[in-house]
Amino acid sequence: QVQLVESGGGLVQAGGSLSLSCAVSGRTFSGYTMAWFRQAPGKEREFVAAMTWSLGNTYYADSVKGRFSISRDNDKNTVYLQMNSLKPEDTAVYYCAASSAFSSRRASRLSIYDYWGQGTQVTVSS
Repeated sequence: QVQLVESGGGLVQAGGSLSLSCAVSGRTFSGYTMAWFRQAPGKEREFVAAMTWSLGNTYYADSVKGRFSISRDNDKNTVYLQMNSLKPEDTAVYYCAASSAFSSRRASRLSIYDYWGQGTQVTVSS
């Protein structure tokens, strides 16, 4: 059974930092693009960042560029999201996802992601 398990969420003050992790178990994710999404209360799930397997190309939503950084350790089957200069509007449940059919033009489409984690709450206080 494939599992993506996020960790590292919590409560932080505006301007602070958090680091999220997503551990993949049940299979190797060779060839998969790993991504982070988030969903705030009453809003749709939105794309945050992605990183491809082969070249390690990264993609970010405009709202997080320069503040968030995605990385992955393929040997550990783990993807990370370093979040700096956090703002109250970053408050959301953060999900990791894996796609075997990723393209930059379709990065925000939930349907291209094969696997999802259960999410971890990030709350940024003002």
